[in-house]
Amino acid sequence: MVIVPYSYAEFINNLTHLIKKNVIPMSRIDDAVARILRVKFAMGLFENPLGDYSLVDQVGCKHHRELAREAVRKSLVLLKNGKPGNPPVLPLPKNANKILVAGTHAHNLGYQCGGWTIQWQGVSGNNWTAGTTILNAIKNTINKNTKVTYGKAPGETFFMKNNFDYAIVVVGEVPYTETRGDSQNLTIPHPGPSTIQNVCMAIKCVVIVISGRPVVIEPYLDTMDALVAAWLPGSEGQGVADVLFGDYEFTGKLARTWFERVDQLPMNQGDPNYDPLFPFGFGLETQRTTQPLQEL
Repeated sequence: MVIVPYSYAEFINNLTHLIKKNVIPMSRIDDAVARILRVKFAMGLFENPLGDYSLVDQVGCKHHRELAREAVRKSLVLLKNGKPGNPPVLPLPKNANKILVAGTHAHNLGYQCGGWTIQWQGVSGNNWTAGTTILNAIKNTINKNTKVTYGKAPGETFFMKNNFDYAIVVVGEVPYTETRGDSQNLTIPHPGPSTIQNVCMAIKCVVIVISGRPVVIEPYLDTMDALVAAWLPGSEGQGVADVLFGDYEFTGKLARTWFERVDQLPMNQGDPNYDPLFPFGFGLETQRTTQPLQEL
């Protein structure tokens, strides 16, 4: 089976030509077809070729979204919580005066979903599917009197005009699949690094990384007060806010080693010179807090 969605006519002609020229033996085709047919027979597709549509109207229902939200909460990994000598930053207070939410990924459902969702290579923006961005999740969670300012990439002078209690910076990778995700440096795309630097050097900040894999974060780690690996939370950004503000605890652990530099790769637990930024299985934990609920 070969996935050629756009040039299938050329593929069929080329494959037929190669078979006629005996470059590809017919036995290779028979083997591939036999394996595909074997799976279809095992699944009963020849007796019942069409799927059961009776549950289609339940796809994306409230129960499904609640389960997805729970999965987000449990998959978040807290990598840093407070600078040395300072108390923990998380959970964040809901009753702040004024907070900043910054970063290209704070208000983008497409980025939260990543690749292989909605479209092959993923999308950008909020017009593709229903869901809650991290920005809106924060607004849903904090006290109604707390002012939220949002900026994708605020500059240094921006902070001189405002008096923020803290900032939440959401940056990360843009969606990709397959070879479009290949990278020799595994860095966060522009303007992610400068946003981290500008915000975190000016005010207390929590950085949330949206990515499908560990990325280079060590150069900016010292400037951050807290760091969260959120992976790809999909449509349920509310799950991120649930944990940030202490309605639920951080419990997630790294399912793979988080490297410090790309020249260390490949890196696996048990290697002779295993020296990661965060080891396999790492993850800080927090406790739930009893903060006053948002006034309705």
